[in-house]
Amino acid sequence: MPKLVDHEGRRRQIADAVCRLAEERGLEGVTLRDVAARADVSMGAVQRCFRTKDEMLTFALTYIGERVTTRVSARISESPAQSARTTLGHAATELSLLRQEHRAEARVWLAFLAQATVSRPLAEILRANYTALQEAFTALLAQAAPEADASLEARTLLALVDGLTTHVLIDHISPAAALDVLDHHLCRLWGEPQQ
Repeated sequence: MPKLVDHEGRRRQIADAVCRLAEERGLEGVTLRDVAARADVSMGAVQRCFRTKDEMLTFALTYIGERVTTRVSARISESPAQSARTTLGHAATELSLLRQEHRAEARVWLAFLAQATVSRPLAEILRANYTALQEAFTALLAQAAPEADASLEARTLLALVDGLTTHVLIDHISPAAALDVLDHHLCRLWGEPQQ
């Protein structure tokens, strides 16, 4: 009887391998051969799942985005009775990937971001992700700070979150300092005194 293969599970296994390699070497260090070895599958298995390296990278980027979104949703659902302000704060904190356990994911995300500057398919995925985040942030800001320009503040917050991630990764500031900056920005946005 032929062995049944969970095609989607195999694709995710390969995406995990891509992410681990990207975290260690950057995307330029990701080869099909190394991905196959890291995923503990044959080259043929990788090629059956993905016709090209670009297709494999595109899937891996989507996979990373899904993982981050799932984590943000879980963080928000932990406190279901929260306000738009706290929801936005939790989402921004999770998206900034500042915690030590998210450092590898942050390096992978930034590797993909750098590659997207020269890869239209990756750029399209990132644009879609950022558009969805901006829309969610805009809706929360419209509820939490109706007097603010919600769209502009959403773009500002997304840029701040990305910048803080970068500054922490290169050890320009500590994760604690980055969280202070984020808290300061949100308190200013809400018109609240700094704690």
